Amino acid sequence: MSTAAEIHATAIVDPDAELGSGVTVGPHAIIGPRVRVGTGTEIGAGVLVERNTVIGEKCRIHKGAVLGTDPQDLKFQGEESWLRIGDRTQIREYATLNRGTSESGETVVGDDCLLMAYVHVAHDCRLGNRIIISNATQMAGHVTIDDWAIISGLVAVHQFVRIGRHAFIGGLSRVAQDVAPFCRVSGNPPKIYGLNTVGLERRGFPAESRAALKKAYRMLFHSELNLSQALVRVREELEMKGEVGEFIEFIESSDRGVTF
Repeated sequence: MSTAAEIHATAIVDPDAELGSGVTVGPHAIIGPRVRVGTGTEIGAGVLVERNTVIGEKCRIHKGAVLGTDPQDLKFQGEESWLRIGDRTQIREYATLNRGTSESGETVVGDDCLLMAYVHVAHDCRLGNRIIISNATQMAGHVTIDDWAIISGLVAVHQFVRIGRHAFIGGLSRVAQDVAPFCRVSGNPPKIYGLNTVGLERRGFPAESRAALKKAYRMLFHSELNLSQALVRVREELEMKGEVGEFIEFIESSDRGVTF
């Protein structure tokens, strides 16, 4: 444990924990065994980091968040597993993040993410970089969320669902199937309602890429063909490279089916 860390007198830090330089630990926080906290990270008041958790540099863990607790899975038998959080990620008040199970061994949250209040990240979930998840969204186990996705508040995500890169999910949605990259979905049951055009433009996607995605999207979701027929047509008429290739490959590889 680094002497450079600033630990409140009421906090409890296990001797086995490793705190980087510039780490601050707030009042009544508890840091358990085999926890590593990167340089400059702030651990707020009343935070619990139970065990086997790696937190990157310059993160902010806000009041009452609970990290690294046992997975809520009846198959869990106490096997060693981990929670890993990247750099510069913010976890807001009372969010809960469980460790993994023997299936993957870890739950992962990437760099530069924002998880708002009361978000739940269950066992074996894998979140990429620059993801925003709004208040009280709840994930079941084994969910995968790719880079730059945005999930609005009070969303429920079924186990094993994949959410593609740059996707957007509207509030109060119940997501039981995969969400294709670059798309917007909303509702209960959710429906696809276009490409995430504003997000793609803001993030610097060139006009040519956006036009190609738009053409593929219309062929898949706004033609008289069923999805299998539309996929064949897209492959015949469009180049399978860049974002279009990613879009089509995601849909074709979906085990749960894609929201449309």
